[in-house]
Amino acid sequence: MAARKATKSAKKTKAKASASKSKKAKTRAKTKKAAAKSKKAKAKKAKSRSAKSRSAKSKSAKAKVSQSKASKSKAKKSKAKKSKAKKSKAKKSKAGKKTAKAKKGKTGASKKKKTGKVAKKTTNSTTPPTTTPSASTPSVTPPPSNPPDASGFQVVGTNASALFSLKLHRGDGMTLVAMNWKSGRPPENFVGFAIEYQEPGGSQFFALNNRLNFLDAAGNVNPQKLPTLQSPIQKFRWVHFPRNAEIAGDFIYRVTPMFMDAQGKLSKGEAQQAPIQLARETYPGIANVTFTRGFISSQAFVDRYLANGPINTLVAPLAAGGLDFKPTHPDTQAALAWMGFEARAAILETLDQAIADHAEVRVVAYDFNLPEILDRLVQLGPSLKIIIDDSSPHGDDGSAENAAEVRLVASAGRDNVLRQHMGNLQHNKTISVNGPTVKKVVFGSTNLSWRGFYVQANNALVVSGQRPVDLAFASFDSYVANSNKVAGFGATPSADWQDLGLPGIDAKVALSPHSAANAKLDEIATDLRSATSSLLYSLAFLAQTGGSVRDAITDLTANSNVFVYGISDKKVGGIDVQNPDGNVTPVFAAELGANVPEPFKSEPTGGTGTRMHHKFTVIDFDKPTARVYLGSYNFSKPADRQNGENLLVIKDRRIAVSYMIEALSIFDHYSFRVAVKKAKQEGVKLHLAQPPGPGEKAWFEDDFTVGHKIKDRLLFS
Repeated sequence: MAARKATKSAKKTKAKASASKSKKAKTRAKTKKAAAKSKKAKAKKAKSRSAKSRSAKSKSAKAKVSQSKASKSKAKKSKAKKSKAKKSKAKKSKAGKKTAKAKKGKTGASKKKKTGKVAKKTTNSTTPPTTTPSASTPSVTPPPSNPPDASGFQVVGTNASALFSLKLHRGDGMTLVAMNWKSGRPPENFVGFAIEYQEPGGSQFFALNNRLNFLDAAGNVNPQKLPTLQSPIQKFRWVHFPRNAEIAGDFIYRVTPMFMDAQGKLSKGEAQQAPIQLARETYPGIANVTFTRGFISSQAFVDRYLANGPINTLVAPLAAGGLDFKPTHPDTQAALAWMGFEARAAILETLDQAIADHAEVRVVAYDFNLPEILDRLVQLGPSLKIIIDDSSPHGDDGSAENAAEVRLVASAGRDNVLRQHMGNLQHNKTISVNGPTVKKVVFGSTNLSWRGFYVQANNALVVSGQRPVDLAFASFDSYVANSNKVAGFGATPSADWQDLGLPGIDAKVALSPHSAANAKLDEIATDLRSATSSLLYSLAFLAQTGGSVRDAITDLTANSNVFVYGISDKKVGGIDVQNPDGNVTPVFAAELGANVPEPFKSEPTGGTGTRMHHKFTVIDFDKPTARVYLGSYNFSKPADRQNGENLLVIKDRRIAVSYMIEALSIFDHYSFRVAVKKAKQEGVKLHLAQPPGPGEKAWFEDDFTVGHKIKDRLLFS
């Protein structure tokens, strides 16, 4: 941090010196006209270089200096962004390269997802002829251009000559890349998009890979992943996980339409390009949305880690033995960092900071069998107070939760360790830290367990500030004072909406169990029904959940005026839409089992139990009224009136977009697996489509004729 401050100070000094030189040059111009012109031009260039030299890393460091700086008004933030839009690519490149080298060397909690080989240089591209707009398909007005600063959470490409539009959406550790044809439909020889990206400070573009390829002359599928310049993506959107998403600065995406002639030769059309800053924290020093990878049932996991050892060498096979389990996989550290993704990194960092800061810590845990969490809590000694669920099986003989209790009583003291289940479950997963300098609260769905971190799809929201800490500590005290007393807790202020006081963010929290007077389930259902544009959700246990929220989702799914995508942990009966112009039924978690069709490999499940464990809904992400409901709350009657739960509502587009991309990523991931299973049953080989012959449909036909696919293409682009 100190080094960054010093760098920034030096840069400011250079900027002043440069400005001074410019003024002197102007003075000399009065007496020596010819020389002045030359010196003035040089001074202008020097000033431009100096003014642009502040890197994105300086901006990130400044955001973390203090909470008071982070909480400046939106007007000041806007002003700062305009000023920083003049930064130099030369110095940012130099700083970015150093950061990239440092980050790539780490195997800890860095976000990594292979993206493929360096794109090969190509000859001049062949631009295909434009097509006549289709009368049945509405044309799309190109989005407005963006300012040079790419710090926004949504950025568009500005190449007016390109035949398609490009929009980038910032996610946490990921980017949604969305495209749309500007006028009418693409020509029939259009075979998809090539997507490349360049890291901040980098000089090369890396092509994303595609697992689907064109059939060869013999009708076979190439089992190897190929760059999208050779195997284009036949979709109008794609969620990308950059290898080093935490690097500060602009990630530049280049998207190129690819065309195929009658001989099967590929050519490139006019590309779109746009920069976007991902950064590690959603709102530095204020709020950070984080996710686990949730992709243990994926081809990426198989390729990276399964070849060197089975899943039971990485993750405890039985919850009861979790505290004693030691991974033996040769790539344990890298694998756990990849699987735990941002949520693991943020939670462990919070506890490490608490230890270093000698902070008071409060934890409420449901599943609790992860040694790396328990070891850190033990180090806190009597500064820790913890509530651990004691419902079955957590309270049964031989459980990991019982073993954790024994160890924590020894380190923290008997009075600081409480077991409870409220009316049914103490289902919370919260960590609150109140130290001299560290003031954080972790909310969300991530259990402190092997499955919670490394198998399931989960989220953890980390918020900073004295206000959220005070609210979290007060709710902890209310749980202690009303242990297993539902009515008692429901009457406390903690059971109703309370403002978290996050600068510039409308965020509220309410803890369960609620009373009849402050129950939230029907209130949320009413809000879901008010959606005007879209609803995206990722809800565990939707298949077995009744009540008003389930009813609202059922009705919205049948409403063709609202775009709905959702995923649950199991196949959900009762939500079935027959209208081809309407929405699709919820996707459920599935893996590719044995004997999968080419070119795929069988995937592990990570044991029995839920794999899709999120509990969030995103309403109208594309509107100023965008909002997200999230937490450990299962949107059910027990979650509302019986269990201990955390529930938040956040009205903020940047955060809503982050959760939207996570929902879309999981939806696409598992809908593809469902499609592969179907292909297996039908004996079909999955492959990329070539230009259609007589009587055949182009690969993009449904994107321009089927209702929900038209909405999908238009909504995200």
